[in-house]
This record gives sequence, C-alpha cells and structure tokens, in this order.
Amino acid sequence: MADTKVRQQKVEVDPHREPIVVVDDLHIVYRVYGAGGKGNAASAFSRVIRRQRRPSMTEVHAIKGLSFVAYRGEAVGIIGTNGSGKSTLLKAIAGLLPPHRGGVYTDGQPSLLGVNAALMKDLTGERNIVLGCLAMGMSPAETRSRYGQIVDFAGLQDDFIQYPMRTYSSGMGARLRFAIAAAKTHDVLLIDEALATGDARFRRKSKARIDELRTDAGAVFLVAHQLDTVKEMCDRVIWIEKGRMHMDGDPDEVIAAYNEAIDK
Repeated sequence: MADTKVRQQKVEVDPHREPIVVVDDLHIVYRVYGAGGKGNAASAFSRVIRRQRRPSMTEVHAIKGLSFVAYRGEAVGIIGTNGSGKSTLLKAIAGLLPPHRGGVYTDGQPSLLGVNAALMKDLTGERNIVLGCLAMGMSPAETRSRYGQIVDFAGLQDDFIQYPMRTYSSGMGARLRFAIAAAKTHDVLLIDEALATGDARFRRKSKARIDELRTDAGAVFLVAHQLDTVKEMCDRVIWIEKGRMHMDGDPDEVIAAYNEAIDK
C-alpha cells in the first residue's frame, strides 16, 4: 500500500459530548539497542569473542503526531496493517509507554486487555479468576458473587475450570481472559486482539457485554485483525498507518476504504 501523506488534524472537542480520552499530537519513540549489522547468532558470538561493542542504538518513531478525542459511551475500533502502531497506541493510552512528545489524557483509569493478559498457566482457571478479580480491585465478596457469571461467560462449566491454564486451547484462554476483564466496569477498556480466537457465539456475547460496558462506564477501544468483528462491535473506526492518522469515522466507510487500499 502506498505511503500516503496525511495532514495532521488538531484536536477538536465536541462541546455537547463528554470526552473520556484525548490524544493530542502524540509521538511515541522506541529505542532499539543492538540494531545494525547482521543479527544472527554467529555474528553476535563473533563480536563477543573479539570484545567488540554492540551495534549502535536505533530510534523507531512508532506514533507520529496522532490526535483524536474519544467520548464517553463510544466503542472505537483501531485498524491498520501490521506494524502500523495499533498496539503501541493502546499501550500509550493505558499509560504503559511515555510520550516522546504530545500527550494522552484520560478521565478515569484505563485497563488494557491483550492476548498476553497476565494469567498464570500453572494455576487452574478457578484460581486465575480469583486472582484476576482481586487484581482488578474487586473485593473477595464481589469476586465470589461474580465467579459463576465469569465461568458461564467463558464457557468453561465442565471440569476445565479445575484444570491448569496450560491445558487450555488458545480459544479457551482468550475467552477466560475476556470474561474476567468484562466482569468489572472499566472507565476505559482497551482490548488488543483478545477476541481473535473466539467463535461466532462468543463474539455475539462479547458484543453484548461491550455494549453494556459502554452504557455503564466510559469507552471501549478494540484492536482486531478481523474487520467483521470491528464493524460489528464498534460505532467508530480509526485507521492508522505508519503511526499516522489515515481516516476516522463511520465503521462501514473506514473499513471499505481500508479494504480498497490494501487490495491495490
């Protein structure tokens, strides 16, 4: 896909709506050490033997002047090709990556749910539910009251809930991660590919729960490669490419433009 230069928009806030996330001229820069030269094991070992210094540091400009406002009650899909900066953006909103320039402002506490959400593979599903709920700030009483709902939502009613997480398929693990995260109302819920392995029935349940979260609390951001999932669950889509804003608007229009561009 051609690298189209897009004029960066200034942040404009709708005075009739309540902002919950403001991304203002955001720049994220990674420092990659050991870049440059051949990257195979033989060359690295050779440098160690000769006591050579490691290759110089390289900076990667992952997000380049991104600006937008998300409002309370919105479900925002983030799309783009691999390496476009989608996951980096969610990490920045969650406060896990410091801005190089610009800023991210949130009304409330963002919570990031990704494919590698911290569940412990050697513990049972039951223990992971308890620990996950407590880690989100729920009381032991709240955890007990919502335990059955989490198990039902994840579809693990049989003996699987008593098995270690390492015995779960990727789909079972993804369902349990989402079920735990969705048990609590979040100010801003950031979902990074966590629904990728769910089946059609689970996606329907997830959409219903996301709609409830939007009603009860703040906003939901969703990164997913399955564009049908984004279109089904979101009422707004932001397309970023090479760290820049490419398009922001109605899901049908943005996804249609994206599909047309990648088919060229």
